[in-house]
Amino acid sequence: MIDKEKESEFVESPSRRSFLEVGSAAIAAVAFAGVAANAQQREDTRNAEGDHSSSDPGQENKPLLDENPNSNTPPPTDHGDIGPIWYSFDIARKRLEEGGWTHQVTQRELPPSTELTGVNMRLTRGSFRELHWHTADEWAIMLYGNARVTVLNPDGTIFIDDVTRGDLWYFPAGYPHSIQGLGPDDGCEFLLVFDQGLFSEDNTFLISSWVAHTPPEILQKNSNLDQSAIAKLPKEELYIFPADLPASLARDKAAIGGRSVESPIQYTFKMAAMPPTKKTSGGEVRIVDSRNFPVSKNIAAGLVTLKPGALRELHWHPNASEWQFYLAGKGRMTVFMPPDRARTMDFNANDVGFIPPVAGHYIENTGDTDLVFLEMFKADQYMDFSMNNWIRRLPPEMVTAHLNIDEATIRKFPAEKQVVIAG
Repeated sequence: MIDKEKESEFVESPSRRSFLEVGSAAIAAVAFAGVAANAQQREDTRNAEGDHSSSDPGQENKPLLDENPNSNTPPPTDHGDIGPIWYSFDIARKRLEEGGWTHQVTQRELPPSTELTGVNMRLTRGSFRELHWHTADEWAIMLYGNARVTVLNPDGTIFIDDVTRGDLWYFPAGYPHSIQGLGPDDGCEFLLVFDQGLFSEDNTFLISSWVAHTPPEILQKNSNLDQSAIAKLPKEELYIFPADLPASLARDKAAIGGRSVESPIQYTFKMAAMPPTKKTSGGEVRIVDSRNFPVSKNIAAGLVTLKPGALRELHWHPNASEWQFYLAGKGRMTVFMPPDRARTMDFNANDVGFIPPVAGHYIENTGDTDLVFLEMFKADQYMDFSMNNWIRRLPPEMVTAHLNIDEATIRKFPAEKQVVIAG
């Protein structure tokens, strides 16, 4: 699924950056609240939504409206307000450093997302995200290029590995680690997901900052450093910075002590190389959680690919809210909430979606290329319920009483969970 030929799709960079250079939580809640004509067929809508009442003789952001037809003029089945379920990295402020950049979508930008936060980061060839640790667990997927990661265990053993496009890593809270961009491409780009809604990538424990704020005599006593060495230490945080490319992975492992200091825990996972967990004519899904990636005890994920016209079936998740990241393609999602509320939004590459806990929803590919997105959960296992599967597990007379359809019609529903349904 994640092959070289599709690399440009996998890390698609939408053109919307040119006109979406604003960023506040208000955008996620109200940017698409106005109405404009021509979004879709409206024969069965309320009169006021389909007649002259929908006209807008004033100012409009036409490129934004064109990117969001279902968000701007929703289907007639939408009703009420469920709060913001959309944001985009393309309107999030970038922190630019020599050697790369980072930007994030947190609870500050998407207020209902209290459990997970996303950070998109880029490192040029050789550049480091410096030695650091966090208050939150870190889950990551490589979107482009190659990197070397390290993480230290409390027992003093260390894990070192090289990761490439489609690979994952997981670093528990408090475990010190690093990331370095490699060749032969120009470094790397990756998505980080943290299990705290208000986590900030700017608020991390950095080794450069710690030594800068430690008295010289303490550094000398603690680490046997002389004054000349202490004078060379950083005086402020490095965060992201350029450096030379490292030696080979084998040489680095040998240089620190080889197998005697090698971590017994595997902190990386080859997601792109695993067989699909579920595959149909409409697409596929790969599920990674603590059952096949044991170290990932607090974040579960599904990587979904929908072919044009395909549907991530009507379903819900019983154990967590859902945080989404769209990697390629174009789609729409409707989220259903009690009492009698539903909201439809359009999604493009680099967008973030949010579904409240246990809320019903679907995702449909509305483009002419594959729609690829991540489903993320603050949970140790990935779980979902299928509406079709539920209906077919009930006695027919019970379904007839609720939905007013006969037994022959009921049998048209797929009996088993499909996950992905062809268009």
